Amino acid sequence: MFSRKEIIYTIMHKMKITFLAVSLFVLSSCAELSQIAQSAGQTLPLTNAEIVGGLKDALLVGTDSSVNRLSAVDGYLKDQAIKILLPPEAKTITENLSKIPGGAKLVDDVIVRINRAAEDAAKGAKPIFVNSVREMTFTDALQILRGPDNAATQYFKSKTARQLGELYRPKIRESLNKNLVAGISTQQSWNELTSQWNKIAGTSVGKISGMKTVNVKLEDYLLQQALNGLFLKIEEREKDIRTNANARVTVLLKRVFGSQIAQN
Repeated sequence: MFSRKEIIYTIMHKMKITFLAVSLFVLSSCAELSQIAQSAGQTLPLTNAEIVGGLKDALLVGTDSSVNRLSAVDGYLKDQAIKILLPPEAKTITENLSKIPGGAKLVDDVIVRINRAAEDAAKGAKPIFVNSVREMTFTDALQILRGPDNAATQYFKSKTARQLGELYRPKIRESLNKNLVAGISTQQSWNELTSQWNKIAGTSVGKISGMKTVNVKLEDYLLQQALNGLFLKIEEREKDIRTNANARVTVLLKRVFGSQIAQN
């Protein structure tokens, strides 16, 4: 016969073993559930909020790095892909200036001024892009995600081109109106050149000779070149985010651009 003390001891011992077994089972089940939940979280469809958030992340990352690059000293000037030059029709001006002492430097100075103006203007571009991102709808985001490699850039062009033009134009205009030589500015030289050329091209002899009038507005031309450069850099950044996983610097970017939706 077991004593009362021995019976109590045996019962307590069995209860401890049972409790330990139950605890291990529960802990194991929790770990499995956690793994299942984590795995499911990775495969769950993207929500509308995630799609919009991911696209906004991408746009902000792309524009931020592009604007920072272009607004730095030599951002335009030393980048041969976007360096702003005078239009081909200005060849007569540059050739004639280059023939006089110090003329080549004057031409170079004009190019530097124009590009510095664009770099200065780029500093104010960031808020314009941020505002356009805030206005993005789910439909916009889905179209961009499923669109070509430059879909986001095209979205920006449609939303920001006018405001960016208003930002850049005064800077370009100021650079054109600075005196170049003998109190004459680049803009005045251009106006004189095209005016004289068009008088000749408009004559009978000019028409017979196949001469064509020049109607390029220098300020408009240079403004468009500056904006083209800005959007080119944004387009390059967008393509990088779409095709290079290492360029997706946030968790949401990785999830959205790595999703099946982005591949379709």
